[in-house]
Amino acid sequence: MSNKLFSDEEIDVLSKNKYVKSVSKRGITYTDDFKTLFIAEYNKGYLPTQIFIDAGFDVNILGNHRIYSASKRWRKSYRESGELGLRDTRKFNSGRPLSRELSVEEIIAKKDAEIAYWKAEAELLKKIELQERQVKRGELKAAVIFKLIQEIISKYNFKNMVSHLCKVAEVSRSGYYRYIESSKNRDVREQRDLQLKEAILKAFNHRGYKKGSRSIKMVLENELNLIVNRKCIQRIMRKYNIKCPIRKANPYRRMMKATKEHTVVPNLLNRNFKQEVVGKVLLTDITYLPYGASCMAYLSTIKDASTNEILSYNLSNRLTLEIATKTIDKLIIQHENLLHKDAFIHSDQGGHYTSPKFQKLLKEYNLGQSMSRRGNCWDNAPQESFFGHMKDEIDSKGCSTFEELQLLIDDYMEYYNNFRYQWGLKKLTPIQYRNQLLSA
Repeated sequence: MSNKLFSDEEIDVLSKNKYVKSVSKRGITYTDDFKTLFIAEYNKGYLPTQIFIDAGFDVNILGNHRIYSASKRWRKSYRESGELGLRDTRKFNSGRPLSRELSVEEIIAKKDAEIAYWKAEAELLKKIELQERQVKRGELKAAVIFKLIQEIISKYNFKNMVSHLCKVAEVSRSGYYRYIESSKNRDVREQRDLQLKEAILKAFNHRGYKKGSRSIKMVLENELNLIVNRKCIQRIMRKYNIKCPIRKANPYRRMMKATKEHTVVPNLLNRNFKQEVVGKVLLTDITYLPYGASCMAYLSTIKDASTNEILSYNLSNRLTLEIATKTIDKLIIQHENLLHKDAFIHSDQGGHYTSPKFQKLLKEYNLGQSMSRRGNCWDNAPQESFFGHMKDEIDSKGCSTFEELQLLIDDYMEYYNNFRYQWGLKKLTPIQYRNQLLSA
């Protein structure tokens, strides 16, 4: 301790410094913040005297001996106990050692502080380990660790453990303080994300059918007049766990290549689906739709390969030849004026389409016929794709009667043709794209 005594004027000057906790004629007590600041500046290479001057102290009042003694004492405490050793609680031998024995209450308080200190450190490490196990890809982000440190410090009211916990978590202290300072910006971003979430959910559930990021982007642009980057949409969907239906591969479907062409009707299409001609390439197929407790319905459709529009469909509870022929009849009744002079029906080699009655009906309507190779579903891929997407977006099993299923299919067909924007159609609906081709 320095033999220099402070005068009343010097005490008045020193007490006005924000880094002074208390001051008397014989001594001065510094705040924990100043001790932490001193160690940080000293580690950067600054001299003790310069640190005191920068903190607003008059070195002529303090004296070099007092500055040197305090510097030596704090550096020793920091080496032995870290930042906790700088706390002015006399629980971890911080500051000037006591010349008396501790009371029972002081010993208990010291042990309680030690327990809380190690508990905070153990809890931080445990939380970091838990977060790392939950992260599937990449390293744990620093922002997550900063948030954990902030929670620990707030929970135990430890204001002077930042450096120690950052060291334990292997993150920078400056980064932690930047994280704290940017909390307002994060709140602003969070509010903006919540607003985007509401718009995305509205597009996600547009007309009752769930969608992926591409469809959401197109609905936002066309229905809500809102331009949002697709990557931003994907980020919001991941953040708020908005999941679109994912088509699952059919394990029972065999992707086999045919060894020879069918001899009855050759494959005239050869996968040249997009010919940009309305009403020329017409794809057809039949799919199964389970409903009720144990009932089965069958859906036959005709799709324009150039516009993806469903031109005709027929739902039946019987898998007879009539389901295919009625679909052709509806096509002529509803869209005869749209059909190209070289229009032809492309299908698989199912019994409905190889039937003489079906082929005779096509000739009566001046429609050509083409068939996929045997066992090769890729030759009719757009039609297969439509059925797959439709089954992802509707719940046929939720219908208890055939009439309910018919209403569900009618509603979906209207939605698909008029309101379902498609990435491959220049972000237009099938009917919008058809009208664009016709006007061109």
